[in-house]
Amino acid sequence: MLKALLQREALVVFRSKEGVLNPLAFLFLSVLVFGIAAPLNDRNGGEYGVGVLWVLVLLTNLLSLDALFRRDYDSGVLEQALLNAQTPWLFVMLRILSQWVCTGLIMTLTSPLLGILLGIPTNGLPVLGMALMVGTPAISLLGAIGAGLTVGFGRGGVLLALLVLPLFIPVLIFGVGAVKNVLDDANYWGQIYILAALSLAGLISAPFATLASLKISVAMR
Repeated sequence: MLKALLQREALVVFRSKEGVLNPLAFLFLSVLVFGIAAPLNDRNGGEYGVGVLWVLVLLTNLLSLDALFRRDYDSGVLEQALLNAQTPWLFVMLRILSQWVCTGLIMTLTSPLLGILLGIPTNGLPVLGMALMVGTPAISLLGAIGAGLTVGFGRGGVLLALLVLPLFIPVLIFGVGAVKNVLDDANYWGQIYILAALSLAGLISAPFATLASLKISVAMR
């Protein structure tokens, strides 16, 4: 069953490339706009770029999360998966994993380029990548709960943002703080550990909370 689900997720990503490319195109274009609007010599030691990048990461994830379960919901696949799967939480977990690979992982791998475009000093780029690697899973996991609740709404993007943005604030605070600390020659491991703890807490609880929210949405269909 796990092999079949993995093959299905890979096929979905392959057939709907726009779901991956559109959010990433938004991220890169937004970074370019901010890079042009604020020249390097007008930035405050890279702290401006760190805050901007993390905000753009959150907004990019919102674009991706809005479509996380919508295709399966519209086609009826979601309802069948929740009813027939022996472990429906595994189906939910793989959808979240697929979303993170297509957004959080790719953003982590491209973070050096994004950081350079925003004027983040090179000594902050490794910590930026580390913070994104351990922090973006929390964004995907917590955001999936809101995506499950709003999947039944035709245009639930605004409602999704209102639901999940408050949950993202701790990730934003500690993600920005980790990079700012390394730029100030301070200890940044505390923020990294907290980001990892947030992702771990989300991994333990979010799949089951998302499953419950999806069942509510399907029951109201």
